[in-house]
Amino acid sequence: MNINFTLFAQAIVFTAFIWFTIKFVWPPLLRAIEARQKQIADGLAAAEQGKKSLEVSSKQADQAIQEARARAAEIIAQAEKRDAQMVEAAKVAAKAEGDREKAAAKADIQQEAQRAREQLREQVAALAVAGAEKILRREVDAKAHAELLDGIKKQL
Repeated sequence: MNINFTLFAQAIVFTAFIWFTIKFVWPPLLRAIEARQKQIADGLAAAEQGKKSLEVSSKQADQAIQEARARAAEIIAQAEKRDAQMVEAAKVAAKAEGDREKAAAKADIQQEAQRAREQLREQVAALAVAGAEKILRREVDAKAHAELLDGIKKQL
């Protein structure tokens, strides 16, 4: 008798406990579980979005690097071309300067040669006058004239 009543009372208390748990404990637990599931799903979605964003950024970075390399190659090519132009211009300028200096040197040489000729003419004329003067002072003698002419030849 007591066993049946105890068993019946425990069944009622257990049913009340289940009802209380379903009514008051279970809904907050389900909300917490659903919120955690939603948070995990959002985290996974954000991770997937981050992964996609990383891939896009990586592709953009690779493209930017390729563009930078192409631009750098273009700049280097332009610099080499400019360098070649500058070298060629320097060669032309150096050749022109060399030609000018060569022409100036030739002109100086010609002027010096002309001066030397003039001085030589003056000296020859002076020697000729001196020789003629010596010849005229002496009496006319073929032997003396030959000696004087030999002396003038030696001076020239």
